Amino acid sequence: MALAFCSSLLFSSSTPPPSSPSLPFRTSPTDSSLITIPAPHRIRPISIRTRPSLRPKATVAADSPATGGAAPRSGPPRVLLEVKDLKAVIAESGQEILRGVNLTIYEGEVHAIMGKNGSGKSTLAKVLVGHPDYEVTGGSVIFKGENLLEMEPEERSHAGLFMSFQTPVEIPGVSNFDFLNMAYNAQRKKLGLPELPPLEFYSYVSPKAAAINMDLRFLDRNVNEGFSGGEKKRNEILQLAVLEADLAILDEIDSGLDVDALQDVAKAVNGLLTPNNSVLMITHYQRLLEYIKPSYVHIMYRLPWQTKQHSMQMQTI
Repeated sequence: MALAFCSSLLFSSSTPPPSSPSLPFRTSPTDSSLITIPAPHRIRPISIRTRPSLRPKATVAADSPATGGAAPRSGPPRVLLEVKDLKAVIAESGQEILRGVNLTIYEGEVHAIMGKNGSGKSTLAKVLVGHPDYEVTGGSVIFKGENLLEMEPEERSHAGLFMSFQTPVEIPGVSNFDFLNMAYNAQRKKLGLPELPPLEFYSYVSPKAAAINMDLRFLDRNVNEGFSGGEKKRNEILQLAVLEADLAILDEIDSGLDVDALQDVAKAVNGLLTPNNSVLMITHYQRLLEYIKPSYVHIMYRLPWQTKQHSMQMQTI
Protein backbone atom coordinates (compact mmCIF):
# COMPACT_ATOMS: atom_id res chain seq x y z
CA MET A 1 0.00 0.00 0.00
CA ALA A 2 1.65 3.02 -0.69
CA LEU A 3 2.69 5.85 2.07
CA ALA A 4 6.14 7.56 5.48
CA PHE A 5 8.30 10.73 8.00
CA CYS A 6 11.55 11.47 9.26
CA SER A 7 12.29 13.73 12.11
CA SER A 8 15.08 16.19 12.23
CA LEU A 9 18.61 16.12 13.44
CA LEU A 10 20.41 19.28 14.45
CA PHE A 11 24.10 19.52 13.75
CA SER A 12 26.47 22.40 14.31
CA SER A 13 28.74 23.49 11.49
CA SER A 14 31.36 24.09 14.13
CA THR A 15 31.53 20.35 14.67
CA PRO A 16 33.47 18.72 11.80
CA PRO A 17 31.88 15.85 9.94
CA PRO A 18 33.23 12.33 10.41
CA SER A 19 36.58 12.13 8.69
CA SER A 20 36.81 9.94 5.62
CA PRO A 21 39.56 11.11 3.22
CA SER A 22 38.40 8.79 0.46
CA LEU A 23 34.83 10.14 0.51
CA PRO A 24 34.07 13.71 -0.60
CA PHE A 25 31.34 15.56 1.28
CA ARG A 26 28.72 17.96 0.04
CA THR A 27 26.96 20.50 2.21
CA SER A 28 23.18 20.60 2.52
CA PRO A 29 21.25 23.88 2.83
CA THR A 30 21.73 25.72 6.12
CA ASP A 31 19.35 25.08 9.01
CA SER A 32 18.66 21.60 7.72
CA SER A 33 17.33 19.26 10.36
CA LEU A 34 18.24 16.07 8.51
CA ILE A 35 21.82 14.76 8.57
CA THR A 36 23.26 12.37 6.03
CA ILE A 37 26.32 10.23 6.73
CA PRO A 38 28.34 7.71 4.72
CA ALA A 39 26.66 4.31 4.53
CA PRO A 40 28.02 1.93 7.19
CA HIS A 41 29.21 -0.64 4.67
CA ARG A 42 31.57 1.95 3.18
CA ILE A 43 33.35 3.23 6.30
CA ARG A 44 34.29 1.83 9.68
CA PRO A 45 32.11 2.88 12.65
CA ILE A 46 32.85 6.25 14.23
CA SER A 47 31.87 7.27 17.73
CA ILE A 48 31.00 10.87 18.62
CA ARG A 49 31.73 11.39 22.30
CA THR A 50 31.50 15.17 22.53
CA ARG A 51 28.25 17.08 22.59
CA PRO A 52 28.15 19.58 19.70
CA SER A 53 26.48 22.96 19.85
CA LEU A 54 22.72 22.79 19.52
CA ARG A 55 22.50 25.72 17.16
CA PRO A 56 21.82 24.27 13.68
CA LYS A 57 24.11 25.51 10.96
CA ALA A 58 24.65 23.02 8.18
CA THR A 59 24.49 19.37 7.41
CA VAL A 60 26.70 17.14 5.35
CA ALA A 61 26.17 14.26 2.97
CA ALA A 62 28.67 11.71 1.73
CA ASP A 63 28.66 11.01 -1.97
CA SER A 64 28.54 7.39 -3.05
CA PRO A 65 27.77 5.57 -6.28
CA ALA A 66 24.27 4.36 -7.03
CA THR A 67 23.35 0.97 -5.63
CA GLY A 68 21.47 -1.97 -7.03
CA GLY A 69 23.95 -3.13 -9.64
CA ALA A 70 22.14 -1.32 -12.43
CA ALA A 71 23.67 -0.64 -15.82
CA PRO A 72 25.77 2.55 -16.23
CA ARG A 73 23.80 5.70 -16.99
CA SER A 74 24.12 7.47 -20.30
CA GLY A 75 24.01 10.80 -18.48
CA PRO A 76 24.06 12.28 -15.00
CA PRO A 77 21.24 11.18 -12.66
CA ARG A 78 18.41 13.63 -12.18
CA VAL A 79 16.95 14.71 -8.88
CA LEU A 80 13.85 12.68 -8.04
CA LEU A 81 12.95 14.29 -4.72
CA GLU A 82 14.07 17.59 -3.26
CA VAL A 83 12.84 18.58 0.19
CA LYS A 84 13.73 22.09 1.37
CA ASP A 85 13.16 23.43 4.89
CA LEU A 86 10.04 21.28 5.31
CA LYS A 87 7.97 22.06 8.40
CA ALA A 88 4.84 20.17 9.46
CA VAL A 89 2.50 19.87 12.44
CA ILE A 90 -0.06 17.36 13.63
CA ALA A 91 -3.29 18.65 12.09
CA GLU A 92 -5.47 18.01 15.15
CA SER A 93 -3.24 19.40 17.90
CA GLY A 94 -0.95 21.76 16.01
CA GLN A 95 2.13 20.15 17.59
CA GLU A 96 5.18 20.81 15.46
CA ILE A 97 6.92 17.66 14.26
CA LEU A 98 9.08 18.59 11.28
CA ARG A 99 11.26 21.61 11.97
CA GLY A 100 13.01 22.29 8.68
CA VAL A 101 13.97 19.08 6.88
CA ASN A 102 16.25 19.17 3.85
CA LEU A 103 16.71 16.03 1.78
CA THR A 104 17.72 15.36 -1.80
CA ILE A 105 17.37 11.97 -3.51
CA TYR A 106 18.79 11.31 -6.96
CA GLU A 107 17.90 8.54 -9.35
CA GLY A 108 19.49 5.20 -8.50
CA GLU A 109 20.07 6.00 -4.83
CA VAL A 110 19.01 4.08 -1.73
CA HIS A 111 18.51 6.14 1.45
CA ALA A 112 18.03 4.64 4.91
CA ILE A 113 16.55 6.40 7.95
CA MET A 114 17.27 4.93 11.38
CA GLY A 115 16.45 5.95 14.94
CA LYS A 116 14.52 5.12 18.08
CA ASN A 117 10.74 4.99 18.35
CA GLY A 118 9.30 8.47 18.58
CA SER A 119 12.16 10.17 16.76
CA GLY A 120 9.80 10.82 13.87
CA LYS A 121 11.11 8.52 11.17
CA SER A 122 7.66 7.61 9.88
CA THR A 123 6.21 11.14 9.88
CA LEU A 124 8.26 12.47 6.97
CA ALA A 125 7.01 9.65 4.80
CA LYS A 126 3.39 10.33 5.71
CA VAL A 127 3.84 14.01 4.95
CA LEU A 128 5.40 13.16 1.59
CA VAL A 129 2.45 11.02 0.54
CA GLY A 130 -0.15 13.50 1.79
CA HIS A 131 -1.48 11.85 4.96
CA PRO A 132 -4.39 13.97 6.29
CA ASP A 133 -3.18 13.72 9.91
CA TYR A 134 -0.37 16.18 9.15
CA GLU A 135 -0.34 19.76 7.89
CA VAL A 136 2.62 21.34 6.11
CA THR A 137 3.38 24.79 7.50
CA GLY A 138 6.51 25.67 5.57
CA GLY A 139 9.09 24.63 3.04
CA SER A 140 8.78 22.93 -0.32
CA VAL A 141 8.85 19.43 -1.82
CA ILE A 142 9.65 18.94 -5.50
CA PHE A 143 9.13 15.48 -7.00
CA LYS A 144 10.27 14.91 -10.58
CA GLY A 145 10.20 18.66 -11.17
CA GLU A 146 6.66 19.19 -9.86
CA ASN A 147 5.30 20.62 -6.61
CA LEU A 148 4.37 17.54 -4.61
CA LEU A 149 2.54 19.51 -1.92
CA GLU A 150 -0.07 20.68 -4.44
CA MET A 151 -1.01 17.12 -5.37
CA GLU A 152 -3.70 14.96 -3.83
CA PRO A 153 -2.52 11.60 -2.40
CA GLU A 154 -3.77 9.65 -5.43
CA GLU A 155 -2.03 12.11 -7.76
CA ARG A 156 1.23 11.55 -5.90
CA SER A 157 0.83 7.82 -6.40
CA HIS A 158 0.12 8.24 -10.10
CA ALA A 159 3.20 10.47 -10.37
CA GLY A 160 5.38 7.56 -9.20
CA LEU A 161 5.50 7.82 -5.39
CA PHE A 162 4.86 4.65 -3.37
CA MET A 163 4.81 3.97 0.35
CA SER A 164 4.80 0.60 2.04
CA PHE A 165 2.83 0.76 5.29
CA GLN A 166 4.49 -0.22 8.54
CA THR A 167 1.25 -2.03 9.42
CA PRO A 168 -0.57 -2.89 6.15
CA VAL A 169 -4.35 -2.64 6.41
CA GLU A 170 -6.80 -5.40 5.56
CA ILE A 171 -9.46 -4.83 2.88
CA PRO A 172 -12.23 -7.42 3.30
CA GLY A 173 -14.19 -8.31 0.19
CA VAL A 174 -11.51 -7.17 -2.28
CA SER A 175 -9.19 -9.78 -3.72
CA ASN A 176 -5.51 -9.10 -4.19
CA PHE A 177 -5.87 -9.68 -7.90
CA ASP A 178 -8.73 -7.18 -8.32
CA PHE A 179 -6.98 -4.61 -6.12
CA LEU A 180 -3.73 -4.82 -8.08
CA ASN A 181 -5.52 -4.82 -11.42
CA MET A 182 -7.53 -1.70 -10.52
CA ALA A 183 -4.46 0.13 -9.17
CA TYR A 184 -2.40 -0.75 -12.24
CA ASN A 185 -5.13 0.30 -14.67
CA ALA A 186 -5.67 3.58 -12.81
CA GLN A 187 -1.99 4.31 -13.34
CA ARG A 188 -2.17 3.37 -17.02
CA LYS A 189 -5.24 5.57 -17.48
CA LYS A 190 -3.35 8.52 -16.00
CA LEU A 191 -0.58 7.90 -18.54
CA GLY A 192 -3.06 7.69 -21.40
CA LEU A 193 -2.54 3.96 -21.90
CA PRO A 194 -5.29 1.35 -22.44
CA GLU A 195 -6.35 -0.76 -19.46
CA LEU A 196 -5.23 -4.37 -19.20
CA PRO A 197 -8.05 -6.93 -19.06
CA PRO A 198 -7.83 -9.57 -16.29
CA LEU A 199 -6.26 -12.29 -18.44
CA GLU A 200 -3.46 -10.07 -19.70
CA PHE A 201 -2.92 -8.64 -16.23
CA TYR A 202 -2.55 -12.15 -14.82
CA SER A 203 0.32 -12.75 -17.25
CA TYR A 204 1.86 -9.49 -16.07
CA VAL A 205 1.53 -10.05 -12.31
CA SER A 206 2.35 -13.78 -12.12
CA PRO A 207 6.13 -13.53 -12.64
CA LYS A 208 6.31 -10.63 -10.20
CA ALA A 209 4.64 -12.74 -7.50
CA ALA A 210 6.96 -15.64 -8.27
CA ALA A 211 9.99 -13.34 -7.91
CA ILE A 212 9.18 -12.76 -4.23
CA ASN A 213 8.26 -16.39 -3.56
CA MET A 214 4.56 -15.60 -3.20
CA ASP A 215 2.13 -18.43 -3.90
CA LEU A 216 -0.17 -17.41 -6.75
CA ARG A 217 -3.13 -18.51 -4.64
CA PHE A 218 -2.60 -15.36 -2.58
CA LEU A 219 -3.89 -13.37 -5.54
CA ASP A 220 -7.34 -14.85 -4.92
CA ARG A 221 -7.36 -13.95 -1.21
CA ASN A 222 -8.70 -10.67 0.15
CA VAL A 223 -6.11 -7.93 0.54
CA ASN A 224 -4.01 -8.76 3.63
CA GLU A 225 -6.96 -10.51 5.30
CA GLY A 226 -5.63 -13.33 7.49
CA PHE A 227 -2.08 -12.74 6.24
CA SER A 228 0.91 -13.23 8.53
CA GLY A 229 3.31 -10.33 9.05
CA GLY A 230 5.70 -11.69 6.47
CA GLU A 231 2.92 -12.29 3.95
CA LYS A 232 1.71 -8.72 4.35
CA LYS A 233 5.20 -7.36 3.71
CA ARG A 234 5.57 -9.54 0.64
CA ASN A 235 2.22 -8.24 -0.55
CA GLU A 236 3.46 -4.66 -0.16
CA ILE A 237 6.50 -5.42 -2.30
CA LEU A 238 4.26 -7.09 -4.88
CA GLN A 239 2.28 -3.86 -5.12
CA LEU A 240 5.53 -1.94 -5.60
CA ALA A 241 6.61 -4.36 -8.31
CA VAL A 242 3.30 -4.03 -10.14
CA LEU A 243 3.20 -0.21 -10.00
CA GLU A 244 6.94 0.19 -10.76
CA ALA A 245 7.17 3.40 -8.73
CA ASP A 246 9.96 5.92 -9.27
CA LEU A 247 10.45 6.45 -5.53
CA ALA A 248 9.52 3.73 -3.02
CA ILE A 249 9.23 4.62 0.67
CA LEU A 250 9.52 1.45 2.72
CA ASP A 251 8.45 1.95 6.33
CA GLU A 252 9.99 -0.82 8.46
CA ILE A 253 9.63 -3.37 5.70
CA ASP A 254 11.83 -5.72 7.77
CA SER A 255 9.66 -5.77 10.92
CA GLY A 256 8.13 -9.14 11.74
CA LEU A 257 10.19 -11.02 9.16
CA ASP A 258 12.39 -14.03 9.79
CA VAL A 259 15.72 -14.29 8.00
CA ASP A 260 14.37 -16.20 4.99
CA ALA A 261 11.45 -13.81 4.48
CA LEU A 262 13.74 -10.80 4.86
CA GLN A 263 16.09 -12.16 2.23
CA ASP A 264 13.18 -12.74 -0.16
CA VAL A 265 11.86 -9.21 0.34
CA ALA A 266 15.33 -7.66 0.04
CA LYS A 267 16.02 -9.66 -3.12
CA ALA A 268 12.76 -8.40 -4.61
CA VAL A 269 13.57 -4.78 -3.73
CA ASN A 270 17.09 -5.05 -5.15
CA GLY A 271 15.65 -6.58 -8.30
CA LEU A 272 13.40 -3.56 -8.76
CA LEU A 273 16.24 -1.02 -8.53
CA THR A 274 17.27 0.61 -11.80
CA PRO A 275 19.30 3.72 -12.69
CA ASN A 276 15.99 5.59 -12.91
CA ASN A 277 14.31 4.85 -9.56
CA SER A 278 15.20 5.14 -5.89
CA VAL A 279 14.31 3.81 -2.44
CA LEU A 280 13.87 5.55 0.92
CA MET A 281 13.68 2.92 3.66
CA ILE A 282 12.98 3.32 7.37
CA THR A 283 14.31 0.72 9.78
CA HIS A 284 15.41 0.08 13.35
CA TYR A 285 17.82 -2.68 12.46
CA GLN A 286 21.14 -2.64 10.68
CA ARG A 287 20.51 -6.17 9.39
CA LEU A 288 18.31 -4.72 6.64
CA LEU A 289 21.26 -2.67 5.42
CA GLU A 290 23.20 -5.89 4.95
CA TYR A 291 20.70 -7.01 2.30
CA ILE A 292 19.75 -3.67 0.73
CA LYS A 293 22.91 -1.58 0.54
CA PRO A 294 22.20 2.13 1.16
CA SER A 295 23.92 5.03 -0.53
CA TYR A 296 23.18 7.27 2.46
CA VAL A 297 22.13 6.69 6.06
CA HIS A 298 20.19 9.24 8.15
CA ILE A 299 20.07 8.72 11.91
CA MET A 300 18.01 10.61 14.47
CA TYR A 301 16.88 10.36 18.06
CA ARG A 302 15.43 12.58 20.76
CA LEU A 303 17.71 13.83 23.48
CA PRO A 304 16.56 13.55 27.10
CA TRP A 305 17.48 17.22 27.62
CA GLN A 306 15.74 18.43 24.44
CA THR A 307 13.88 21.70 24.08
CA LYS A 308 11.09 22.55 21.69
CA GLN A 309 13.50 24.27 19.31
CA HIS A 310 16.36 21.78 19.59
CA SER A 311 15.32 18.18 19.95
CA MET A 312 17.54 16.03 17.78
CA GLN A 313 21.16 14.93 17.70
CA MET A 314 23.20 12.94 15.21
CA GLN A 315 25.13 9.77 15.96
CA THR A 316 27.09 7.87 13.34
CA ILE A 317 27.12 4.10 13.10
